[in-house]
Amino acid sequence: MDAEVRPDAAVLDNGRGRGDYVLVCEHASNFIPARYAGLGLSDADLQRHIAWDPGAVGVARVMARELDAPLVACAVSRLVIDCNRDPTVFDAITPKSEDTVIPGNADLSPAERERRVGEVYEPFHAEVAAAVAAKRLTGRPAIVGVHSFTPVYNGTERPWHIGILYDRDESLSAPMLAALREDTGLVVGANEPYSPGDRVYHTLDRHGQSQGLPSVMIEIRNDLLATPNQQEEWGLKLATILKRIGAPGSDSPR
Repeated sequence: MDAEVRPDAAVLDNGRGRGDYVLVCEHASNFIPARYAGLGLSDADLQRHIAWDPGAVGVARVMARELDAPLVACAVSRLVIDCNRDPTVFDAITPKSEDTVIPGNADLSPAERERRVGEVYEPFHAEVAAAVAAKRLTGRPAIVGVHSFTPVYNGTERPWHIGILYDRDESLSAPMLAALREDTGLVVGANEPYSPGDRVYHTLDRHGQSQGLPSVMIEIRNDLLATPNQQEEWGLKLATILKRIGAPGSDSPR
């Protein structure tokens, strides 16, 4: 299909990067293929956080540049299918996001669900797997997910500027939390505003934790990422911290 109509499900940036990290950004895009007619949503709704993580891919690209790391970004909205969720769970293709009903996701047939898995989820994860496998030829990479979150969710304000999410392995999260908390002006959350118990750690578990590789998820409040300059600042801040830490188990300096 014409790439101007539906781009590839995954975009690889800096694929030859020589650093020890692999970056992933599952919610990089709010693009919905034309055949879905916007899933019945308005253009305004498709600009909201329900369709993507505003600002996240801008931060991730700065980090990829600074860390010389490959970045795999999904090029299709999470409303078509959320590549950061196991495709068998109920909200991988959600019929409602926060208070917004998604008409185009109602009463999907098994065949349509499988189509979305095959066209979006599987190609994205194949690209991540290939990037990780390439890095493993020369070392032990760490997998870092980059996300953003809305300041108010279901009427509840979220005070954190940034959250660091982790599961069983804390080799990256613990030093990242310590480094971020050195800035007393930041409100830093540990497993906030989400945690792996919210089923948001799927990519990192599949390609990192379950494979014995260090992994961590970064969540930045999206009102702090409204401009390219803000995305640049956060990308530089996070890359500097990760450089200082070094990927656990690699030859990078700590």
